Amino acid sequence: MSDGIRIDSEYLRRVLIHLLEIPSPSGYTDTVVRYVGEELERLGIGFELTRRGAIRADLPGELSSPDRAIVAHVDTLGMMVKRLKDNGRLEVLPVGTWSSRFAEGARVSIITETGAHRGTVLPLKASGHVYNDEIDTQPNAWTQVEIRIDEDSESRGDLERLGVAVGDFVAVDTSPEICESGYINARHLDDKAGVAVILAAAKSLVESGAKLPVDCHLLFTITEEVGSGAAAVLHGDVAELVAVDNATPAPGQQSKERGVTIAMMDESGPFDYHLTRKLLGLCSDAGIPHQRDVFLHYRCDVASAIAAGSDSRTALVCFGVDSSHGYERTHFSALDGLAELLVRYAMSRPTFTRDRYDLGPLEGFSTQPEP
Repeated sequence: MSDGIRIDSEYLRRVLIHLLEIPSPSGYTDTVVRYVGEELERLGIGFELTRRGAIRADLPGELSSPDRAIVAHVDTLGMMVKRLKDNGRLEVLPVGTWSSRFAEGARVSIITETGAHRGTVLPLKASGHVYNDEIDTQPNAWTQVEIRIDEDSESRGDLERLGVAVGDFVAVDTSPEICESGYINARHLDDKAGVAVILAAAKSLVESGAKLPVDCHLLFTITEEVGSGAAAVLHGDVAELVAVDNATPAPGQQSKERGVTIAMMDESGPFDYHLTRKLLGLCSDAGIPHQRDVFLHYRCDVASAIAAGSDSRTALVCFGVDSSHGYERTHFSALDGLAELLVRYAMSRPTFTRDRYDLGPLEGFSTQPEP
């Protein structure tokens, strides 16, 4: 980057791998929250925790208002034990929204109150040597899979003696693999890659000694995958809120695994006209490869903030993730570009200085092009 600020790409990669190694399905996030908090302490960034563990960190600026916030979520998809089965296996339900098709074959940890056990998610009819073509015709549903635990377990009683109980969390192995081509494959890049991007951007800002024009808050939420996200963690006076999350490359979509994707709308509605175009302009001015996209079956942290009553201008900036909520893949060029965009955004002037007022006159209010 220019301005004497450089993204530490190796740091971003290292933090991402550490994050992927920490199980954190929604509702079981204490350990990953502690990791992010300790990383913020190493960077010398002050922060506070909400009761349940969402993080509010602060990068002070020359002015305290109209301040801005950047948000990503540390929670991931997972499973929960629904029933101890008479065959010594486990029936599970999803934590977050994802398909049992992507769970089949996954290696997992069943986290009990007395320790963890390893296991594998299998379809009910798992062996072609037994069921022949029925393995290909059984339905795709969570009622059609079970967890085979790697212990001597052939009955419900065996599971009870192992300490397994209804309501235990099940964490899915992320199995990250970084390729020489720059691609990384792993489960839960959504949104641990976003968390790593924010931390890398923050590191660059702190180490450069950059003077920010206004306060910039870094938010890390713990319940985005189950819908509540930034509903409770947002500072009340934040004028601009930018979420960092995954984009969805697919036929009919414009998102790519390379470069930055700026979302114009998701299922909750359009993002702020002026803030999104400011971010697009920052990309263009810096030569950051980027594209726009619109998402139909998608909801991010800022949607929950708006639903909770926030009047912030909102935007969503993304790294493209192929096979989202499955075995995911992105390219480090997207993550590095996104980190650079966040640095440039944090160093930019407020979109509108009038936004420091919760309520104000018509004078100074924004304008859009005439239709």
